[in-house]
Amino acid sequence: MGDRWHVDVDRSLCIGSAQCVHHAPDGFRLDAGRQSQPVEPETDAGERILEAAENCPVEAIRITLQGSEEPVFPPEE
Repeated sequence: MGDRWHVDVDRSLCIGSAQCVHHAPDGFRLDAGRQSQPVEPETDAGERILEAAENCPVEAIRITLQGSEEPVFPPEE
């Protein structure tokens, strides 16, 4: 069994660019206010979700390991 992630979007940072939807259409959607949200906040670790977070122009997407809350993205500095 692989890692599980908790995915969160900081709606105060999200600008609705839809880059997350472009990179991971099964992982993110935009609501009526063009704010991103994860389709499933608790999800299996996956390259497309990570790619979406890495390509968010305002780094609004946070990914942590489910259970430990260890950061996956953005990495701790």
